[in-house]
Amino acid sequence: MDERALERDLSVRAVVGRAIELLGVAGIRSPEVDAELLVGHAIGETRGRVQALAIMGRELPADAVDVIEQLVSRRAHREPLQHITGRAAFRTLELSVGPGVFVPRPETELVAQFAIDALAAVAAAEPIAVDLGTGSGALALAMAAEVPRARVWGVEFSPEAFIWATQNLRDTGFGNASIVFDDLRRALPELDGSVSVVVSNPPYIPSDAVPRDPEVRLFDPEMALYGGEDGLDLVRGVSATALRLLHPGGALVIEHGELQGEAIRALLRTDGWRAVSTHPDLTGRPRATTAVR
Repeated sequence: MDERALERDLSVRAVVGRAIELLGVAGIRSPEVDAELLVGHAIGETRGRVQALAIMGRELPADAVDVIEQLVSRRAHREPLQHITGRAAFRTLELSVGPGVFVPRPETELVAQFAIDALAAVAAAEPIAVDLGTGSGALALAMAAEVPRARVWGVEFSPEAFIWATQNLRDTGFGNASIVFDDLRRALPELDGSVSVVVSNPPYIPSDAVPRDPEVRLFDPEMALYGGEDGLDLVRGVSATALRLLHPGGALVIEHGELQGEAIRALLRTDGWRAVSTHPDLTGRPRATTAVR
């Protein structure tokens, strides 16, 4: 027997407990969840199965525990959980993510809901939607999954993110979605005036602001974070492109920082948008603004 196995409790309960303790000390917000997911990733089981194995008093091989401890150490150094597992859940999807692409956040699922609701309400047999700055493809693929009669395009200008989005499109196999490599400010001229919904989660952090979370500050690509001096450079681009793409009555949905709603509403109204409104996320923070062409 491995000598270290004599020194360590190899039960699932103990391994998870040690991981929770280490992650808690490191300042991880959800140490229990992350610990169980990391153990599950290492042994090829779901989080629920890990919990069941702990209850049943099962033990793990010493080499599996070695792998788990390495993964937990990476997470304790604030590497994003999704980079470690290579997967990120988003609504009904599980997406591939890693270095070079922005990890989709739970709060963006509400932004997706606004876009999906607007798209589903369109009377046309095959409405068109565009996700400007698609990153991993999360918003585009969520719309394609939940409104299957729609045609959806995701636009991405980062070569690294484009690779991830293309892989996720290939993995999902959605025939009603396309990923294109282009600058969001000039993309898809062939769709001008025919689009029903434009959605975007653009870079919106001001260039002199520093994200608090190490996972964001150290691991998310700068191209996906920073939006110029006031954070709104790409929002202006989204507004201009959406005005070009959307038909009259088409909907725009933009995610933004919680302090930017007023500035974005003013920007959109100046550009000629109608019915401009900012909406709270599930925590009550104003994080999405919608408008009508």
